[in-house]
Amino acid sequence: MAVTRRKKHTEPAGTRWRFYTAVFLLFGVFSALIARAAYIQVISPDAFSLQGDMRSLRASSVAVQRGTIVDRNGRELAVSVPVETVWADPKRIADKDALADEMRWQALAETFRMNRKELVSKVDDPSKRFVYLQRKVTPSEADYVKQLKIPGVYLKTESRRYYPTGEISAHLIGLTDIDGVGQEGLELLYDEHLTGKPGKRVYRKDAQGRVVEEISQTDAQQPKQLTLSIDQRIQATAYTELKKAVRYNQATSGSAVVLDVETGEVLAMVNSPSYNPNNRADLQSFRMRNRAITDSYEPGSTMKPLVVLSALEKGRHKAGDTIDTSPGWLRIGGRRVSDPRDYGELTLSEVLEHSSNVGVTKIALDLGVDSLLQTYADAGLGSDTGVALLGESIGLLSGRRRWSDFETATLAYGYGLSATTLQLANAYNIIANGGKKRPLTIFRQESPLPAEQVFNPDNTRAVMHMLEEVVRDGTAKAAQVPGYRIAGKTGTTRKTKATGGYGDEYVALFAGIAPVSDPKVVVVVTINEPGTDDYYGGTAAAPVFSKIVSQTMRLLNIPPDNLDDTQVHAAGFGGDK
Repeated sequence: MAVTRRKKHTEPAGTRWRFYTAVFLLFGVFSALIARAAYIQVISPDAFSLQGDMRSLRASSVAVQRGTIVDRNGRELAVSVPVETVWADPKRIADKDALADEMRWQALAETFRMNRKELVSKVDDPSKRFVYLQRKVTPSEADYVKQLKIPGVYLKTESRRYYPTGEISAHLIGLTDIDGVGQEGLELLYDEHLTGKPGKRVYRKDAQGRVVEEISQTDAQQPKQLTLSIDQRIQATAYTELKKAVRYNQATSGSAVVLDVETGEVLAMVNSPSYNPNNRADLQSFRMRNRAITDSYEPGSTMKPLVVLSALEKGRHKAGDTIDTSPGWLRIGGRRVSDPRDYGELTLSEVLEHSSNVGVTKIALDLGVDSLLQTYADAGLGSDTGVALLGESIGLLSGRRRWSDFETATLAYGYGLSATTLQLANAYNIIANGGKKRPLTIFRQESPLPAEQVFNPDNTRAVMHMLEEVVRDGTAKAAQVPGYRIAGKTGTTRKTKATGGYGDEYVALFAGIAPVSDPKVVVVVTINEPGTDDYYGGTAAAPVFSKIVSQTMRLLNIPPDNLDDTQVHAAGFGGDK
């Protein structure tokens, strides 16, 4: 019987090695994939999440306009309006070969009043994706840009600050730069108050552009509105009259302030020369200064009522007392104080009426310099008015220990100290308000701010009646307003030279109150460096006061309190007889 032998199976050489190699490679690949997935999902997911979000997440901004500035009656003084801005995408311009169409670029350059090469140089770098071509163009220019249809040139909506009153309120309101950031005046001082925060909406879109998820939404913070105490009608009147006076008197500049006696609100604050904040092509820095608060002058004879008030306050004199001013001059420490002529015996009222330097000098020397300085300080000189405007000067009221008699004398008639137009208005406002001193404000008040009683009401009333005589029969007749009782005082001072001493340039001032029976407004006018022979306060500044007050009384509907000096026409029936 044959025996069959089973043949032993043998594996080809290297099979097992190849098997283990394949297993090892598969294990390595899966390990790498797992490690990579872990790295992406656990260790560093942010970068890849960001890339995914960039493909699906969208964010939109909810723009807010800058807050408006309005006067006390709601009239707009500063407002933001929507305008178009022209921008370009240089990469898209390069992709579309848009620069080859030279005629369209020439037309665009002429629209912007630019050289074509200068315009093209802004967009010839294809690595950029956004450049401004022209900010905040006019509607007609924006429409023309649309009609040109240049690839890569687009429009976007921005806001532009517009000032409806132009140069009339420019010094007070100020202006913003092209990006809407405050640069001057209230626009700068209250920039944060006027600037809101835009809202933001984040959402997710699918490949078809449909919104599939709302991620987050932040509400916009609306800006706040500034409501000023300014009455734009009075502001316009004051500016018009001041501008005419500066031009007529060939003066370097001028300022005027109108205050509400009862509340301390500033109803008008104007300066000339001014500037147009809507057209800055020829903007000059010297025109931008709010001189009513920045420029201080020696106030001259407008200080004399405070000297008389100080004498009444200290009990050194009574309203009916007289001062002997003969022979019309006084020698003090080798220096001479004089009047235009010998006025002889003068009552306190007549001292102010004739603006007697000798009279107030004798009163001041009797009082002593400390009492005089204290009265000036109580009247707000040498300190801020509380109006809190940028650049406000506190003037100069020296506190040195030693004063010569002659220095005391000059202090009495308004030399040796300085004050701004607004400070002078504040001092007369205290007199008009029965000796009550309250901070001035540029914002409309629902109720008056707290006041401090610094002078006796009877004494301020007596001084105000003396000032009424100054307007009626004294140096300020040009300040009279038909139908109203007016109180006020002129001032004329020589300006100091940089090298010392006094030069040939003058400052004409007038400060007044109206109406005397129930004071409502205080108006101060300053004319700086008149170029004519009429450089006196009574001829250069007082007429401006009269015109401003006349219009202010009408605008505020204040009834006349002096009908004796004007004719009253009554309406009749049946015609003339």
